[in-house]
Amino acid sequence: MQRHYSMRPTIRLAVAAVAGLMAWACATGDSASGRRFIDLSRNEEAPVAQVLPRLKESRIVLVGEHHTDERHHRAQLEVIRMLHESGMKVAVGLEMFRRDSQASLDRWTAGEIDEKTFEKIYDDNWNFPWHLYRDIFLFARAQDLPMVGLNVPSEITRQVARQGYASLEEEKKQLLGDVACRVDQEYMDFIRRAFGGHAHGNLNFLYFCEAQMVWDTVMAVTALQYLERNPDTVMVILSGAGHARKQAIPAQINSRSDLPLTVILPEAPGSIERGMVDAGDADYLYLDLI
Repeated sequence: MQRHYSMRPTIRLAVAAVAGLMAWACATGDSASGRRFIDLSRNEEAPVAQVLPRLKESRIVLVGEHHTDERHHRAQLEVIRMLHESGMKVAVGLEMFRRDSQASLDRWTAGEIDEKTFEKIYDDNWNFPWHLYRDIFLFARAQDLPMVGLNVPSEITRQVARQGYASLEEEKKQLLGDVACRVDQEYMDFIRRAFGGHAHGNLNFLYFCEAQMVWDTVMAVTALQYLERNPDTVMVILSGAGHARKQAIPAQINSRSDLPLTVILPEAPGSIERGMVDAGDADYLYLDLI
């Protein structure tokens, strides 16, 4: 039986957050960093003063990325900074780190590991250059924001992608926890749209979809478990844009919880832009990244 999570911020936190958010917006203004949002439910530009109240009501904010796009990582940092400086208690959820590396993440944010040592740990978890994510990790460390590893060992998702979910040994399935892998045609169609028809390379497309669903589900479950233990926290989840879309991690969260969440996709010309995504994919586009 799937567990149902139901959590809400306290009234005190909500009131403080509103005051902090509005003061922050007035003090900085949209032009301070060139940030602009498109509200996809209305298909119109939304100033930060309109976006922030939606974010303060959320317990989860997903901010997608193309892993090698530095502008997307600046956008992620800006959302984290925006929420933190508004007075909200923020944790950063990471596709980039496995759950079994949590102790190392805790030591990093506690200032117990120097950057050179931590970069080796990062490289063991993620294949993309450290410098792309460095400012996010340094900000979290400086502000003492928890960073949470959401992912499973890559050998599990590689095995699913190559041989299918059914090939996993029982021991590996137990590592996944509250995860089932039921891929339907709707999800397969979503994967084709989000990742492109050639995203799976030479892999069996069904197996590729199963691997993506395992990935989505594990990250959703791990985030919910953290928030159940920390009911006064908003988690900003950083993940690839395909995982951040509403049909992916958010769908798995919504099937298990009624926690309010918001999805932000940074603009990527040719794939994530106005007219190519809508409110079925995300709540906001983040534009004009400097």
